[in-house]
Amino acid sequence: MFLFSFVGGALMPYGESQVFKGYEIMVKNYAAVTRNDSLLYTVAPGQKFDTIAQSRMILAITKNADTFESSGVSYTLTKEGEDLYVVGSLSVVAQGKGIKNKFTLNPADGVTLPGDFTARFEAAIAAGEKSFETADGQSFLLQTSKVQATVSQVREIAIASKNVFVGRLENDFSFHLAAERALADLTQAGFTINGQAYAITRHEDGSATLTDTAGDEIAHVSRWIFKESEVGTVYPEGFASAVQQAISEGSASFTLLAADGQEQLFTVERSNLQYMVRTQKPTYKIMVYYPPSQEHWLGTDANGMDVMTRLMYGGRISLMIGFVVVLLETVLGVILGGVAGYFGKWVDNLIMRLVDIINCIPGYPIYIIIGAIMDAEKVDPTRRIFYLMIALGILGWPSIARVVRGQILSLREQEFMTATEATGISVSRRIFRHLIPNVIPQLIVMGTMSLGNIILIEATLSFLGLGVKYPLASWGSIINAVSNVFVMTNYLFVWIPAGLLILLTVLGFNFIGDGLRDAFDPKMKR
Repeated sequence: MFLFSFVGGALMPYGESQVFKGYEIMVKNYAAVTRNDSLLYTVAPGQKFDTIAQSRMILAITKNADTFESSGVSYTLTKEGEDLYVVGSLSVVAQGKGIKNKFTLNPADGVTLPGDFTARFEAAIAAGEKSFETADGQSFLLQTSKVQATVSQVREIAIASKNVFVGRLENDFSFHLAAERALADLTQAGFTINGQAYAITRHEDGSATLTDTAGDEIAHVSRWIFKESEVGTVYPEGFASAVQQAISEGSASFTLLAADGQEQLFTVERSNLQYMVRTQKPTYKIMVYYPPSQEHWLGTDANGMDVMTRLMYGGRISLMIGFVVVLLETVLGVILGGVAGYFGKWVDNLIMRLVDIINCIPGYPIYIIIGAIMDAEKVDPTRRIFYLMIALGILGWPSIARVVRGQILSLREQEFMTATEATGISVSRRIFRHLIPNVIPQLIVMGTMSLGNIILIEATLSFLGLGVKYPLASWGSIINAVSNVFVMTNYLFVWIPAGLLILLTVLGFNFIGDGLRDAFDPKMKR
C-alpha cells in the first residue's frame, strides 16, 4: 500500500484534483417553438415605441380609434390587414396663423417643403379636407382652427403584427413592412423593396416563404415564435418551414443540410404549450463517470477526476492519518502511563481517573460534533486533517496508558530497578531508559492493531462527510461520492476499488499485529 500510494502517486502523470474534459456528441435543446397569439412589434431604426405607447395602441384598437397619444407624442394607427397595424408618428412640418381659411405657413426648423406644398395646402383648406398629398408622394395631415393651422407629416415608425419572421432580413424594418403589406394582400405574389424583388410562396398552414430572385430563402413567415437555446445560433436554411411542417404533420423528426453539407437530424417534442427542437451537437464537457480506458485505468468519478490517481493520493492521507494518530496516542500513553505506573499512589489515582473520564466520552458523537463545527466554520481541508488527527489521538491514548502502567507496575519491583535506584539514576531515566524499553513489544503490537482501526474511523468519518473534504481525497471520501443507488449499481469502478483498498489495508495491519503478538508472546515460543 505504501508503494501504491506514495510511489504510484509520484509516478502518475495526473494531479489529485485534475478535472478531465473533452468533446462528446450529445442531444441538446436547439430551439423552443411557441404558437404566437399576441402582437409583436418591429420598430424603425432610431425610433422609440416603448411599452407605454404599446398599451396606448392596444386601447386605441379596442376603441377603433385612428390616433392616440403617449408621453406627449401623437401617433397614427392604420389597420392594413388582419392583425396588421402600422404606427406612425406625427411631426409638425409647418404652422401658420390667419383668418377665414387664409393662413400664412412657416416651415418648422430644418424642414424643406416640396415646391407645390403651399398650393396643395390651400386647395385642401378650400375643399375642407383633413389631408393632402404633394406631387412627390408625400402625405400631410391638417389641423385647423379659426385662427391657426398646423400641418403634420406621418412617419411610419412601428409595425404591430402577429406574424413571426425568421431569416436573414427578419429585423430589417423596410423589408418587414413591405413584406407585411404584400402578405396582407392575398392577390400579391411578390414585392419590391430597395430595388430588390422578392417572391412569396404561401402554404396551406397559413405560413409563407420569402425568396429572392435566385430562389434562396430569405425569411419564413408564420405564427410560431422561434427561441434559440444558445445565443448566436444560426438556423440552417429551411429550418423554420421544416419545423412547422413537422408540427402540422405530427412528425417526431426531420433532417436538413447543415453548413458543412452533412445531413443534420432534428427531433421535435411537445412540452405543454411549446415544442422543443433537439439535435446532436459536439459539446465540451467534464468527463463524468467515464468507464475504464487506456487513459484512465479505473475510469473517472462524478467530478471528472481520475479514480486511480485519487486512490493513490487518498491512500497517502489515510495512511498518514493512521500513523500520525498512532504515534500521537502512543507518546501520550507512554508518558502518562509510565508516570502513573512508576509513582503510584495519588499520581496513579489522578491519571487513572483521567483515563476513566476519557473512556466515558463517546468517540463517534464527539467526532461528528467536531466535524459539524469545522463545516460551519468552513475550515480549510488541509487544516481539517490536522484537527482530525489531534482529536483521534487525544481520545485514543488511554488504552495504551493502561497497558504501560500495568507493565511498569510489575517491572518496578524487580532487581534491576532496585539497582538503578541504588546507583542514583534520575527518575526520568529510570522510566524512559529502563522501564519503557521493556514495554516496546507490547506497544508495537498495540500500535499495529490500532492502525487499522484508525483507518476505519477516518474512512467512516469521511464517508459521513465529516472527515477529509474535497478537493483532497481519502478512501472514505471516495466512497462517500457514491450517494445514490443508481451510481452505486451502474458505476462499480468508482467505489469498489476504494472499498477493497480499505479492506486489504486493515486486514494487512491486523495480520501483522497478530504475527507480532505471537512473536513477542513467550507462551508461543518452543
